[in-house]
Amino acid sequence: MTEPTAAATRFPPGGFRPDPGRGHLGRMLLTQARTELMLTLRHGENLLLTMLIPLALLIGLSTLDVIEMAEPRVDNIAPRILALAVMSTAFTGQAIALGFDRRYGVLKRLAATALPRWTLVCGRVLATFGVVGVQLVVLGGVALLLGWSPNLAGLGYLVLFLVLGTLVFGALGVLLGGSLRAEIVLALANTVWFAMLLAGGVVVPLDTLPDGLAAVVSWLPSAAFAEGMVSATLSGSGVGWQPIAVLVGWGAAAGALAIRTTRLT
Repeated sequence: MTEPTAAATRFPPGGFRPDPGRGHLGRMLLTQARTELMLTLRHGENLLLTMLIPLALLIGLSTLDVIEMAEPRVDNIAPRILALAVMSTAFTGQAIALGFDRRYGVLKRLAATALPRWTLVCGRVLATFGVVGVQLVVLGGVALLLGWSPNLAGLGYLVLFLVLGTLVFGALGVLLGGSLRAEIVLALANTVWFAMLLAGGVVVPLDTLPDGLAAVVSWLPSAAFAEGMVSATLSGSGVGWQPIAVLVGWGAAAGALAIRTTRLT
């Protein structure tokens, strides 16, 4: 009896339905990013941290004389609150989400699917930028209603700092969430968020801090980010090399450490 050859037993492509195959990479990336974005926006705790608290601080600090601030107050407060919102999303929210995704085995299971690993990473990055875009629309719209009048000449610097700040604090969030236990990440990420808010040069301007403390805080990424945002929207210009150098330095260090220490489980 003659054995059938491989060519004779091969069925023509499309002969059966369904006809599974590898999906389009761009479509896979957009689907992953949309899923991450929806999960973030539907999470109540994330909304509290990334939207409601910054919104309450924006309205409260713009209308109440709680912190010493040059007039008009909203022109100084609005860019600082935008910086805080970006840090909440890219750092705190990302660290906590990554920590619990590792704990529940979500990343391990996703890595075993047909999704390339780079789509998992890029999907999270795109989702983070999506949330930042929503924050910019909502918080920026409320600030404009409160009388915020940003200098349009600084629009390019504003976009630069928004992108740079999102990437730097995203790298710090991955560094924290990708290497520690979820419970530790939850406690540490919230503690760092409060520290940045109260003494990290975000809401309280550097020139109102004691000289020694201000000199130290100016080298933190939170202060560099906030001061860059204020300068871009208030004067329409950059603030020199220091804030950009500080952000790039922290981002490079955090990214390099995150690559070495991030674990799927």
